[in-house]
Amino acid sequence: MDKKSPLLPENPSPAYICPFDQACSYLDAAAKELKLEQGTLEILSNPRKVVTVSIPVKRDSGEIQVLAGHRVQHCDVLGPYKGGIRFHPAVTLREVSALAMLMTWKCALLGIPYGGAKGGIAINPKSYSIHELERISRRYISELIKDIGPSVDIPAPDMGTSASEMAWMMDTYSVNVGHAVPGVVTGKPLSIGGSLGREMATGRGVMIIVREALADKGKSLAGTRIAIQGFGNVGGGAAELLHQAGAKIIAVSTGSGGIFAENGLDIPELQAYAKENNRKISGFPKAKPITNAELLTLPCDVLIPAALENQITQENADQVQANLIAEAANGPVTLEANQSLEARGVTVLPDILSNAGGVVVSYLEWVQGLSYLFWDEQRVNGEMESLMVQAYRKVMQQSQERKISPRLAAYVLGVGRVAQALNDRGLYP
Repeated sequence: MDKKSPLLPENPSPAYICPFDQACSYLDAAAKELKLEQGTLEILSNPRKVVTVSIPVKRDSGEIQVLAGHRVQHCDVLGPYKGGIRFHPAVTLREVSALAMLMTWKCALLGIPYGGAKGGIAINPKSYSIHELERISRRYISELIKDIGPSVDIPAPDMGTSASEMAWMMDTYSVNVGHAVPGVVTGKPLSIGGSLGREMATGRGVMIIVREALADKGKSLAGTRIAIQGFGNVGGGAAELLHQAGAKIIAVSTGSGGIFAENGLDIPELQAYAKENNRKISGFPKAKPITNAELLTLPCDVLIPAALENQITQENADQVQANLIAEAANGPVTLEANQSLEARGVTVLPDILSNAGGVVVSYLEWVQGLSYLFWDEQRVNGEMESLMVQAYRKVMQQSQERKISPRLAAYVLGVGRVAQALNDRGLYP
């Protein structure tokens, strides 16, 4: 299929591994397995709406800076759009478009009545003060005011954003419409309608999927050697929960590098150390420094890439020694690398399954906000676990019945549900 979209700019260079092209390749594979009509494939290959807005912001110095903010809405055939907003220097329109598409399949796979969306601004949030970030967040969401809403598009935190940004965005939207609208965003502080369990949701979902995959192999988390690339909200949360379950976390990393301990890291002690050292983990006692590249090739049972996309490529896939990979980040394994790993018998649990815990609890937060009835954390975690386990079982069943990889099985389920809904709704002339 020609992956050129009339709504998106061309790739910056032929050597660039474009997330949007990669997402389309996975869609192509699922469409071929499902024998979708070409017209249906064309509809699903293109985002429904691409919005780019200008964000003038006054810096604390008085300087005026103009930023570009994106919001891509991929498909709302199953329900309102849903997806995070990221503040990161590497944000591009094609990357955001890829993530919006993946969110569509993720929500469909988990049985959540949402369509996929994603937003972002290409900034390093560490280079801005808290007051500047508030001004950026408020102006960004005010520019999108006609394109979001609790029944239209519900943003959430992503890389570089947090509950604080969601609170500012919720307040900005509410002030503009004249009343409080807690359902316009998720991932909010508890004080204004956030959900218990949201902070650890994505990491908890990763833990659940790894636990289920190991159980299918006749193993348990206890004593399992796990390496985690990334020690932020997702990687750190997964490390904490896996450690509590008895797993040996032998290595973790941040953007500046990682640490390794043959007999396992003391995760609570490491978290305390990182908190005292501005989230840095370098210099942690009883651990050796390693690079992010070295972490990916360590001898271990489970590898969890929880940082950025395109971390395992054709260049280093043959050096990966883990037998099980759980994609906690979005697109950390390239298409070619995935094929090489599968050929070697390595099980790759795709991102649209492994990291779905966050959107599941975002959905539960949205439901609570619309009903104005809030649950305790035990119920939230229980509801999330039920949906995650159910989705995992469906993926593995589809994989076995069709004799295809877990990744393709996940896409077949997600894409298939959206395609069926699109067929049932029909095409508005």
